[in-house]
Amino acid sequence: MSKKYRPNVAAVILSCNYPNECELLIAERNDVKGAWQFPQGGIDNDEDVRTALFRELEEEIGTNAVEIIAEHPGWISYDFPAAIANKRYPYDGQRQKYFLVRLKNNAAINLETKSPEFVQHKFVAPEKVLKEVSFFKRPIYKQVLAHFKKSGYL
Repeated sequence: MSKKYRPNVAAVILSCNYPNECELLIAERNDVKGAWQFPQGGIDNDEDVRTALFRELEEEIGTNAVEIIAEHPGWISYDFPAAIANKRYPYDGQRQKYFLVRLKNNAAINLETKSPEFVQHKFVAPEKVLKEVSFFKRPIYKQVLAHFKKSGYL
């Protein structure tokens, strides 16, 4: 039986102080205390990945005032842990396209969106991200951050 992955877009968000300071936004989920992650969300059937990126940022952090710095060249898939998989039916995991974006100077993050997904956010140095985020996202984040670092962005 083949696995079914939800198409998804994710944003590695640099603060507006980039490139003078390199800080990445992570946010704590409202449904799992202590679960920090990059903003992400599903791609609708009629959407291209960039349209989905801007829509998801608006829905999750209250702004899509970003500039795209880079796009990860491939799609990255991961399986949900068993406890989450039961809640995410009919998907076994997610297939994600990652973007590195920079907040514009006038961008204001507002987590009190129509359907809030996060309770708080913070900016951390790239080398601290893996210590802060959910365990099952660490291998993916490590791969994505390594790519953007190797490409000279982080």
